[in-house]
Amino acid sequence: MKFDAPSVRLSDMDSLYFLSAARSAVGLIRNGNEDGALTHPHLIAVADGMGGHAGGEIASAFALEILARRAAIFTDAEMDKDSADDYFNSTIDEIDSALKLASDDDPALSGLGTTLTALFIRDNQAVLLHVGDSRAYRIRGASIEQLSVDHTVMQELLSAGTITQADIAEHPQRSMLTQALMGSQTLSIGLHLFDLKDGDRFILCSDGLSGVLTDKEIKSLAKSQSPKDAVVSLVDATYINGAPDNVTIVVADIADGSPAHTAIEFFGTAAS
Repeated sequence: MKFDAPSVRLSDMDSLYFLSAARSAVGLIRNGNEDGALTHPHLIAVADGMGGHAGGEIASAFALEILARRAAIFTDAEMDKDSADDYFNSTIDEIDSALKLASDDDPALSGLGTTLTALFIRDNQAVLLHVGDSRAYRIRGASIEQLSVDHTVMQELLSAGTITQADIAEHPQRSMLTQALMGSQTLSIGLHLFDLKDGDRFILCSDGLSGVLTDKEIKSLAKSQSPKDAVVSLVDATYINGAPDNVTIVVADIADGSPAHTAIEFFGTAAS
């Protein structure tokens, strides 16, 4: 299952867009890359696949390619914002159905799955769609804020006060997800809206970054560089710290006006 990157129309109602850079790199102890990302002036996304026998690569590629195909509709100037949000959100259902079909058709793909974290600009707001533990951050001024909430056992235990942040590194369930796209068709995912301000910088990443660097370290490396240089610095830092997992990063600044390029660009699994 492979799609050509669609031609995506930009809404005349929006003057703000993402000026972004991205990279997807294989970790130092991995044999292949199950991560992927996409960038577009009105849409950025990261997916982190899971499942052996190429299942993770297929799952993350499906997620990004289906999202890209739908983007041709939900970024259209003719679509009202409520309908655009609904169509953006229902991407989850189409991806999950595609993964179920893939695993039903090929038993070797049983257990395939992926995270998906995507930001869509419409009416000069950022709309977050999130499943799993790939993260969305916003750097505003001197602070960094995690916009997404990890769908993990660790986050549930932290929220309940059962464990502390210091307990996570040695906890046996530190990598266990509570929600992911796996063809289960039981997900109920809502959208989250965020205001945009001049100077905002967004970072989407797989846990290959957030599992190695602290939020403070991510902010320090990303804050005062161009998006392209920030991506390089963040990937380099994960390698210096052992890069136990694949790492995929999108760094996107909020810009005003007309973007120079309007095509969707893929990185990692969906680019191959």
